[in-house]
Amino acid sequence: MAEVRLLADEPDVRRAARGALRHLRPHRRILVLAIMGTIASTASLVAIAPVVGRGVDAVLAHDRTALWVSVALLVVVVLARLLLLRWSEVVLARAGEQIVHDLRDLVVERLASAPLRFVEAHRTGDLLRRATGEIADLSLFIREQLPNLLGLALTVVLTTAVLIVYSPLLSLVLVLLFLPAAVGVIRWFNASAKVVFGRQAAADAAMTATFTETLAAGEALVVAGRPGEWVNRFRRDNDELLRASNATIGAQNRLELFNLLEGLATAVLLLLSVWLARAGHLGVGTVVVFVLATRNLFDGMMGLSRLVGELQTAKVGLARLADLLGATEAAQTAEAAETAEAARTAEAAHAAEAAGTAGTARAALPPRGELVANGVRFGYAEGDDVLRGVSVRFPAGDRAGLVGSTGSGKTTLAKLLCGLYQPDAGLVTFGGVDLRTVPAAEIRRRIVLVPQQVHIITGTLAENLALAPGEPDRAAMERAVEALGLTEWVAGLSGGLDASVGSRGELLSAGERQLVGLVRAALVDPPVLLLDEATADLDPAVARRLETAVERIRPGRTLIVIAHRQSTIDRLPRRVRLASGLIVAGDVAGVVAGVVDEPGFSVPGQPQNGHVTTDRS
Repeated sequence: MAEVRLLADEPDVRRAARGALRHLRPHRRILVLAIMGTIASTASLVAIAPVVGRGVDAVLAHDRTALWVSVALLVVVVLARLLLLRWSEVVLARAGEQIVHDLRDLVVERLASAPLRFVEAHRTGDLLRRATGEIADLSLFIREQLPNLLGLALTVVLTTAVLIVYSPLLSLVLVLLFLPAAVGVIRWFNASAKVVFGRQAAADAAMTATFTETLAAGEALVVAGRPGEWVNRFRRDNDELLRASNATIGAQNRLELFNLLEGLATAVLLLLSVWLARAGHLGVGTVVVFVLATRNLFDGMMGLSRLVGELQTAKVGLARLADLLGATEAAQTAEAAETAEAARTAEAAHAAEAAGTAGTARAALPPRGELVANGVRFGYAEGDDVLRGVSVRFPAGDRAGLVGSTGSGKTTLAKLLCGLYQPDAGLVTFGGVDLRTVPAAEIRRRIVLVPQQVHIITGTLAENLALAPGEPDRAAMERAVEALGLTEWVAGLSGGLDASVGSRGELLSAGERQLVGLVRAALVDPPVLLLDEATADLDPAVARRLETAVERIRPGRTLIVIAHRQSTIDRLPRRVRLASGLIVAGDVAGVVAGVVDEPGFSVPGQPQNGHVTTDRS
């Protein structure tokens, strides 16, 4: 079967930075500009200590001119620091927001075009967390923490350079005494950070997923008198998030040892500087510079230590986001490869059938044709096939019912027939054309599925009808409503086509949601229409009227109905029965090319027999 790359709960953060570079390239100019401003701002901060030291030497030397020059330089440096810092933060924040904006667009675009199998393999809450929460966290980090991170890192580097220039001896003492301890603290933090920050992100996503799913099922839980089930499930995930958060806090607290290191370093360096100054090896100005610079150094290191946790959180979020982008890209690539291979196979077959006829010319669906599943095999997991070698034909103008017990695979077969899934083996063709070789948009114009659960967006009835392929206008909506005999229903809504349907269609009944799905199908007016229990929530009279109206829209339409209601099944001249993923022959013999007809049904040119296939829907 075509493998679906599942998202990792705790993806490798080491590759996150490398993967992010490709998304930064379009913004490299403004990023370079912001970084240059940050470097200039940090250099102004580091320059304050030498300027103060120069002023101290001027005071000791009673050099009034040098003192005023130092004061003027100090004013210039401080003003430059303030202006450059503000400017660089604004530029960097704008660059970050633009990057995040583009990432949001990219994530939504990838998820919208991802294969249905990929989307259905993951919890909605996890996808929601990655597509919104992780990006929001990244935006916050770029806007608030990244400027500090760059400034503090540069402060440490430039201050170290100043220390070396003013006193290599004191710098050597600082390195020998405190650098090993600082490295040890950082290594101790990193030893647990890679685990605890990933665990916290995974626990947060799990809690979000549970909340989203149980909120959607809130009505069912309340009706069943079991709202406590929601509370208990959420509480378990929330408790796990608390444990993960506490572990993260424990790891971050290790960085507080920098406070102890700073105090020890300042005391030792101050004593040593005074001794060297009294011995005449250092000037007082140099001591002042060294004390101030050392303070800047440890302030920078302390700031960096506090931001390390934020950085680790951002890296984990970036890794989870990169994992989503990589997985969706891989899924699209795999699907494109399958489509290209199918196109090459079809082209070769067409070339063999008729010399001089280009295969690609045949890769367009005809206006009408026979819909065929030939030897179709499909599974949602490796080694667990739902459909196993299903072959069935639906001639143009056919009216057939897909019947079978719950879980037999009716919905899965319907999704294969309309191209939402690609079979792991076998072919689905329309008019002799392999659906894998045809763009999805063209398939949607020829074969339309009205699902069992019609999805409604927050907005008006017209905005929901506009989701039909082809961007129908208002006049088309009104014609479709009239053709289906629903004018009175729409007029009864407050606002008609402009009536609000509420959040996710909460103002519509279950039956009215089905009506929206049927009107969407009528707007497309396809040659093949599949109804997956589309009339299940309608009363029998309305269901019969709508089924008749759907057929009246386009004479000769192929109508395939998944149904459990006996009255619906009885109105169909032919039935295809599914059971256990295999075609099961009826009581009357006559299996032809893997197609079996049940008594009372017929396939053109074949004796009446039984028809059976499977699906886990």
